[in-house]
Amino acid sequence: MKMPSSSATDLEKKGMRHFISMKDFSKQEMDDMMELMSMLKEARKDNAIPQLFKGKSVAMIFEAGSTRTRVSFETAATMLGGHALFLSPKDIHLGAKESIDDTARVLSRMCDVIMARTNEPETVDALAKMSTVPVINGLDTRFHPTQMLADFYTIKEHLTPGKKLTDLTLAFMGDATDVCRSLLLTCCKYGMNFKQIGPVKYQMEQEWLDLADTLCAESGATYEITEDVSKVSECDVIYGDSFYWTTQMDEKEERLAAFMPNYVITEELMSKAKPGAMLLHCLPANDKEEVTRGALEGEYSVAFDEAENRLTAQMALLVYFTRKFVKEPTEETRVRHQERIEGFLNQL
Repeated sequence: MKMPSSSATDLEKKGMRHFISMKDFSKQEMDDMMELMSMLKEARKDNAIPQLFKGKSVAMIFEAGSTRTRVSFETAATMLGGHALFLSPKDIHLGAKESIDDTARVLSRMCDVIMARTNEPETVDALAKMSTVPVINGLDTRFHPTQMLADFYTIKEHLTPGKKLTDLTLAFMGDATDVCRSLLLTCCKYGMNFKQIGPVKYQMEQEWLDLADTLCAESGATYEITEDVSKVSECDVIYGDSFYWTTQMDEKEERLAAFMPNYVITEELMSKAKPGAMLLHCLPANDKEEVTRGALEGEYSVAFDEAENRLTAQMALLVYFTRKFVKEPTEETRVRHQERIEGFLNQL
C-alpha cells in the first residue's frame, strides 16, 4: 500500500498548464496575456503594482547566461511581492547527481513556478512532465516564448492607428535561430504574416515549415522563406538577431561572410520597408554585424521598449499561470494559526 502524501502543496492542480511555446496557446489566450500586461504596466507607472505573487517563489534554473531573462523574472517576482531563486549548474544537481525528474518533483513542493533556461529542449520538457507547478520556458534551442510575448506586445503598443496585429507582415533578417523559429510559429498561430530573409544554408528547417503550414491553415496567416532582401518593402516589422551564438564561435567567420553585408539591418534597409515600419531586436546586439548602431538608435527602433517589456511579460506570466491556484485564507484562519503558533512559542 502506497503511503499517502503529507505534502502541504496541491500536487494535483486542476487545469494547470506550462508555458513551453506560444504555439500552444490560442489567439484569444495570447490577447488575454497581453491585456494583463497592459494593466500591470499601467500599475507600474503608478507605482501601484498589486501584490499578486505575495508569499510565492519562482525557481529560476539557468544552464546558460542571461541578462534580460534573469533580471526580468527576478524583478517581476519582487515587484509582485514574491521571491526568485537563481539556480545555476553549480547550485543544484540537475541531471547529474540528481535526475531531472526528481529535481522537478522537489522544486514543485517548495516553489510555485519553475522557470528554466536550458541547453537542451529535453530538459525543459522533462521538468514539465514531472512538475506539479507551472514550468515556464526561459529559452531552449527550439523556442523562446517569453521573448515572443514581449515582442507581440511591443508591436501592439506601436501599431499605426486603425491597424491590427493580423494586418502586419514581420521580416526576420538572418539565421533560423530559436527566436526566428518562435516568431514563425507564433505569427502563424496568431494570424500575422511572416518572412525569413537570409541565405539558403541558414533558412528554416522543413519540419518547422510543415508545422507552420498547419497553423497558417487555421489562422489565415502566410509565411515566406527567401534570400531576397528587397522583400522588406512588403514588411511592417523588421526583426534582428545575432548571426552567431556562443556555441557557434567556431563558425563565426563563415557565418559573418554569409550574412554580411546583404542581411545587415541598416538605416538604408529600414528606409525600404513599409512606411511606419518598426525595428525590433531581441538583444544583445552586435553593432555593425546584424544591425548598425544608427538603425538601432533610429526613430523607428522600439528595441529598448521591447527589452523593458520582457519585465512586463514576466509579471503577467507569473500571475497568469498561478492566480487560479491561489487560496486566500480567511481572517479567522489567519488569526487561528497565528495564535496557536505564538501560544506554543510563548511556552518554550
